[in-house]
Amino acid sequence: MNNSPKTFGDILTHKELDTNPKRWLSVIEQQTLADVQLALKTEAGKYTFEKLLALISPAAQNYFEQMAQAANLLTIKRFGRTIRLYAPLYLSSFCINSCKYCGFNVTTDFKRTRLTIEEALADADVIAAEGFHDILLVSSEDPKFITVDYLCKLASRLREKFSSISIEIYQLEQADYKRLFDAGIEGVTLYQETYDKNAYAQYHPAGKKSDYASRLRAHDDMCAAGMREIGLGSLLGLTDWRTETLALAQHADYLMKRYWQSRVSFSFPRLRPACAVDRDKFPYLLSDKELVQMMLALRLCFADAGMNISTRESAQLRDRLIYLGVTRMSAGSRTNPGGYSGHDENTKQFEIADTRSPNQVAELIKQKGLEPVWKDWDKSFIK
Repeated sequence: MNNSPKTFGDILTHKELDTNPKRWLSVIEQQTLADVQLALKTEAGKYTFEKLLALISPAAQNYFEQMAQAANLLTIKRFGRTIRLYAPLYLSSFCINSCKYCGFNVTTDFKRTRLTIEEALADADVIAAEGFHDILLVSSEDPKFITVDYLCKLASRLREKFSSISIEIYQLEQADYKRLFDAGIEGVTLYQETYDKNAYAQYHPAGKKSDYASRLRAHDDMCAAGMREIGLGSLLGLTDWRTETLALAQHADYLMKRYWQSRVSFSFPRLRPACAVDRDKFPYLLSDKELVQMMLALRLCFADAGMNISTRESAQLRDRLIYLGVTRMSAGSRTNPGGYSGHDENTKQFEIADTRSPNQVAELIKQKGLEPVWKDWDKSFIK
């Protein structure tokens, strides 16, 4: 008898979260005040599918204050009064995919940019001078230029300045993730974009990324390669946020049980204005209140998961989110290759909302009674 764990694709199909989201929306809407009260009586930070159903329901909006207080206490208990700071470094705006929500879509006509390793290091020098020791390398799907060799060489140079290097790039194979891990890259963020199979096909009509089933397997490859930090997320605005939250939680639960050595974190990217992308044509844009509910629900189900908020969100909202489970924030971000070293003419992937400097963000965190952490751990602890 084969007792090996199911793949996440099997779990998702069994729940019908990828093919029949309307069914689950109906179940969510039927949750009662009693269901929410029962969910809040369970152990804070412990996940069950039924608990999450209640916490993301319309009925749970009557319990925001209780949820917020519990999420704050749980985050302090697990992570202390700290928030990690990081900066993204964009490497290329060339792309082979045709994602309908992205400013770097292959069909969009604009002057594209690739950074040589020396140009990337120039941007990294600016980031390091601002105080960061945690850097995220970001690229569109440009496999002819942003190769595994390129990333390994860049990582070997960046390790002199940064204690934590992670990537948010196109999907790779397990062997490639292992090479990057051996080169000093210890974290990978990859968004499924949407777990709704039909919507995924609609928004990804062509390109390597259009393979939904392959995309679902990516995080297994990262974990099997030994990556320490695994980032999950849906692009919020493509489908209903509640069904995306259910699938996201199922994915996290699966990874945590199967790959205990990897730390899972959630990101909450909302659609932003971008080159040749009309944001108003997306019917599922969620409100600030709905974003808060999503974050609170996930924190109350996953005590040890990291929670990341980027400069996609406004300064005012990010200031309020600090107490609601956030453990990591970007600051002073540039979403165009070369943006840190003065090449502002290069096209951005999307427009950021929080334009404050890293020092301004750090000072705000201090004013909130928390400690901004620029450095995750010493290089001496990384084998």
